[in-house]
Amino acid sequence: MTALSRDLPGDALITGPKATAPYAADRSGSRLDGRPLAVVHAANPGHVRTRLRHAHALRVPAVPRGAGTGLSGGANAGTGAVVLDLPRMKRILDLDPHDQVAVVEPGVITAELDRSAGEFGLRYAPGTASAAISTVGGNFATNAGGLRCAEYGVTRDAVLGLDVVLADGTPIRTGRRTVKTVLPLATGGTTAHVLAIAYALRPVLASMGPAHITPGWFVLDRHLEVCRTAAASSSRARRRHWTRSSTSSP
Repeated sequence: MTALSRDLPGDALITGPKATAPYAADRSGSRLDGRPLAVVHAANPGHVRTRLRHAHALRVPAVPRGAGTGLSGGANAGTGAVVLDLPRMKRILDLDPHDQVAVVEPGVITAELDRSAGEFGLRYAPGTASAAISTVGGNFATNAGGLRCAEYGVTRDAVLGLDVVLADGTPIRTGRRTVKTVLPLATGGTTAHVLAIAYALRPVLASMGPAHITPGWFVLDRHLEVCRTAAASSSRARRRHWTRSSTSSP
């Protein structure tokens, strides 16, 4: 920890079991043995790279953490781990209403991105139920979805590009600001740690408010109706088959 504390600002690193205990688990109810060794409150990409370089050299686990609201246990950290706490990285770096793209740091609250996009008649389409308290980085790490996913898809359907840092501290940029791309989604920090995410935004239809979910239910109803129609058609076909078979039997 000596080298890490030397390379980070004084308020960016906390140690000790009492100080790190609140960062040991998310809201899943699960918990690993022990307590994290330290917590790094990253405020910029340099803090993330510094933390990962030291972790890689010392073979110390690095666990990224957003708001800690996840229910999957992805932010749980046990004995010997160093938590990379990201809520201070909360800038909306770019919001382009013409291209309908927002580039955000991982600590941005989901609802804040939605509100900012709403000023241009746009929205963050996946619409997670925990939008008021969850972060966009956490959405990415878990491929989160919400009540609008039947209409707009889940997080992977909105992600266009990434700035990430690999385990050894190497920064890379992947994806592009276009629709078709391939990305390391839902890795939860096992492949790389996110510095910024480019999200595709969707227009808010004139008759709908930001939280309106009717389109999703409409699409779901249409899917169910198609399934019912297909099942009924199949049932009728089977009845005709057995009717012909029975009449043609000696």
